[in-house]
Amino acid sequence: MQVSSLNEVKIYSLSAGRSLPEWLSDRKKRALQKKDVDIRRRIELIQDFEMPTVSTKIKVSRDGQYIMAVGTYKPRVRCFDTYQLSQKFERCLDSEVVTFEILSDDYSKIVFLQCGRFVEFHSQHGHYYKTRIPKFGRDFSYHYPSCDLYFVGASSEVYRLNLEQGRFLNSLQTEASESNVCDINPVHFLFAMGTAEGKVECWDPRTRNRVGLLDCALSSVTADTEIEGLPSISALKFDGALNMAVGTSTGQVLLYDLRSSNPLIVKDHHYGLPIKSIQFQHQLDLIISADSRIIKMWNRDTGKIFTSMEPEHDINDVCLYPNSGMLMTANEAPKMNIYYIPVLGPAPKWCSFLDNLTEELEENPESTVYDDYKFVTRKDLENLGLAHLIGSSLLRAYMHGFFMDIRLYHKAKTMANPFAYEEYRREKIRQKIEETRAQRVQLKKLPKVNKELALKLIEEEGEEQQFSKKRKQKNLPSLLKDDRFKVMFENPDFQVDEQSEEFRLLNPLVSKISEKRKRKLKILEELEAQGQEEEEEPEGKASDAESSESSDDEKGWVEEVRKQRKLLRQEEKLKRQERLKEDQQTLLKPQFFEIKEGEEFRSFKDSAKKQKLMKKTLEDRLKLEEKLGTLNVSDTTVGSKQATFKLKKSEQQRKQQEAEKQHRQERKTLRRSASHLKSRRGRGRPFH
Repeated sequence: MQVSSLNEVKIYSLSAGRSLPEWLSDRKKRALQKKDVDIRRRIELIQDFEMPTVSTKIKVSRDGQYIMAVGTYKPRVRCFDTYQLSQKFERCLDSEVVTFEILSDDYSKIVFLQCGRFVEFHSQHGHYYKTRIPKFGRDFSYHYPSCDLYFVGASSEVYRLNLEQGRFLNSLQTEASESNVCDINPVHFLFAMGTAEGKVECWDPRTRNRVGLLDCALSSVTADTEIEGLPSISALKFDGALNMAVGTSTGQVLLYDLRSSNPLIVKDHHYGLPIKSIQFQHQLDLIISADSRIIKMWNRDTGKIFTSMEPEHDINDVCLYPNSGMLMTANEAPKMNIYYIPVLGPAPKWCSFLDNLTEELEENPESTVYDDYKFVTRKDLENLGLAHLIGSSLLRAYMHGFFMDIRLYHKAKTMANPFAYEEYRREKIRQKIEETRAQRVQLKKLPKVNKELALKLIEEEGEEQQFSKKRKQKNLPSLLKDDRFKVMFENPDFQVDEQSEEFRLLNPLVSKISEKRKRKLKILEELEAQGQEEEEEPEGKASDAESSESSDDEKGWVEEVRKQRKLLRQEEKLKRQERLKEDQQTLLKPQFFEIKEGEEFRSFKDSAKKQKLMKKTLEDRLKLEEKLGTLNVSDTTVGSKQATFKLKKSEQQRKQQEAEKQHRQERKTLRRSASHLKSRRGRGRPFH
C-alpha cells in the first residue's frame, strides 16, 4: 500500500503492488509471498478486482453492495460483491460497451449501450433482450417517472425507448449535429444534453419542448486559458435542483446555476485533455473532476485545489463510493485502482478495518512516495550546476519546479559544496551544547492555585522522563500542559484542602512529603522575588537515601494512619467541649409556636420524635416499625422478601371509628330491649 500526500491530504492507494497470475498454484503463491516483501505487504481489498486488458466504466449499485465494471478483451462485465469481497459473476458480451446503467437497487436490471448500435438488457439470470437504435449511441439516461430511455449519439435526434410499453416513442429533434453526453436531474427530472458545438440543451420530458440553451464554449474561454479548436461538451452532471457541472473537451470544468446563463466558476485542468468524469462531494463541498491523466479535487465556491492524484495509467472513468472516502477508477490497464482518502469520509462498512489500519500508519509514519525524490526549483538547479538536465528524463516537471532522484541530488550537492561536512560537524556540536544547557536546573514558574500539586506533578514528570529514557518509551503528556485540567490550577474553587479529614486519612504520608515540597516552594518563591537563576541543583539527599526513606515510609504507613486518627479524635473532643461551653453561656429565651387548624397540641416530644425519625435512615425506620407491629417482613418461596405495611390512622379517622363503634353498641342495646318487650307481651304479663 502506497501513501502519498499533497496539501497535507493523505491518499492511500489500496491497489498498489504486484498481482499474482491466476494460473499459479497455491503452493507457488505462498512461496512467492515468503520471498517477495512487496507481495507480502500488498492489500487485496476485493479479490481479482481487475480486467483482462482494459476497464472502461465502473459503477456502484444503489444499495452499495455490488460494484460493476465493464472492459475488454473480450468484451465483458464483472460484478463484485462487497459483502463477500470477491467476484460474484462474469458475463461476456458480443461487442464493446460504450456505457451502462444499473436500473434497480441491485444487479437484477442492467442496460448496456454497445458500440455496434446495440442496446442489451440483462436481468438477474443473465441476457434478457437485445435491440438496436438507428444511429451510433454515445450516452443514455433513464427517466424513472415515465420509464423512458433517452439515447444521444451521432445524430441530431434524441431517441426515446419506453420500457413499460416496449416500443420506441417519437424522438426529440435538436439543433445540434451530434451529442456526446446527457443527464437527468434527480429532483425535477430536467433532461440536459451536451453537444459537439459546445452547447447544453435542456428539455422538459413532460412537454417534450426545449426550455433552455447554454453556450458553454464561449463561457469556457477566459483570459488565462489557451484553447486550440472549438471546445465540445464531454461530461455533464447535475447536483441537486439548481446546480450543474459541465466538462469540455479542452479541459475546463464549468459550474452553473440553472437560473443564470453565466458560470459561477471556471476551473482549468491545464492539460488540454477532455474531462472524462465529474463527481460531487457534499461533506466538504468539493468537485472531483478527472481527465485521462489526473484527478483533481477542488472547492466548488473558491476553485482552490484540495488535492490531486496522478495514476500511472490513463483514466477512463471515476466512481466515488457513496458516503465514504473511497474512490475507484477504471484505467487503461488490467488492474482497477482503489484509493482511500480519510479526509473525505470514513471507510465503507464492508471494509471498516481500513480506518484502524490508517490510524496505525499515521502513528508509525513510513516513507511516502515522494521521500525518494527531491523537489528543486530552477534556481536550485543553477546553483548545483544541473540546469542542462531540464527537459531530460532525470527531471520531472511539477508546479514551479522539478522532481529529481534524491541520490543524484546528494551527489551533486557534495560536488558543488565540498565543505558540507564541516557545516554538518558544527551543527552537531551546537546541538550537543544545547542539550547540555537543557539539563541545567531552570527556574520553575508555578501556578497560583495548587502549587504543591503542581510541584508534585513536575517531580513525577522528571522521574518518568528518566525512566522512559532508560526503557526507550514514549513520554506521556503532562497534566500541567493539558487544557482539560487548566482550570484546576487557575480557579481557587479547586484548591485542595489539606486540613480536611478525607485528605489526611487518604494521604497519611503527605505530612513528610509536603514538608519537603514546602521547603522547595519557599526556595522557588525567593528566586522568583529576587529574579536570580541558579546553575546548580539545590542540596538534597542521594538517590540511595531517598529510596531507603521511601521504604521506611511504606513500613510506617499504618502508624501514620493511627496517628492521624488519634489527632482527628482529639480535635473532635476539643470541638465538642467548645460547643458545650458555648451552650452553657447562651441564655435560653421562650419561643412561641403557632398550631394549625384541625390539629391538637399534645407535647413537644411528639414533634421531636418526628424530627428524629426523619433524620434516621430507611433501615432504622423499618426496624422501628417492625418492632411496633406496623411492618411485617417475610421470606417468599423464590428467595426474595415481602414487606407488608399497616398505615397509621390520623386523629380524625380514629375519632370517626370510635363514634361508629359507639353507634353500633347503642343499636345493639336498642335491639335487645325491643326483643325483651316482645317476649313479655307474648306471655301476657301486664306492663307496670
